[in-house]
Amino acid sequence: MSGTLNKVMLIGHLGDEVKMHYFEGGGSIGRFPIATNETYTSKQTGERVTNTDWHNIVVRNKAAEICEKYLSKGDKIYVEGRLKNRQWQGEDGNTRYTTEVHVQDFTFLSTKKESMANAQATGQPHNPVQKQEPTKTSETPIVNEPEQDDDLPF
Repeated sequence: MSGTLNKVMLIGHLGDEVKMHYFEGGGSIGRFPIATNETYTSKQTGERVTNTDWHNIVVRNKAAEICEKYLSKGDKIYVEGRLKNRQWQGEDGNTRYTTEVHVQDFTFLSTKKESMANAQATGQPHNPVQKQEPTKTSETPIVNEPEQDDDLPF
């Protein structure tokens, strides 16, 4: 294989609101953390253990504005992008390093409004850290109605 690959795909929950920074030329950048979880059963104790990893997400321009408008803490999102390493000088003069996911594509899997509406409809309290399935708003519910005779040939 002659090429290289730098690709990241994550599904997780926002750990904070989208922080925006606007530039003079009209560009913008949005930053937010995403939490992903790994759950397993410990062989030694038999207890379920959950490990959480935090990822620094960077979105640019129009995509950043969309994220700022529609996302809030606790929402579930799919992001796809590239890993980038960055360094800077801290206020104390020390060099700091971070690894970021620069987003190329994303999909909202749930929003806080949808999660709260589902929780109210089922009578369950809203807990954004729990695993949630993506809400499907485009599907129509299946209704079992008795068949009616008609004159259609098919």
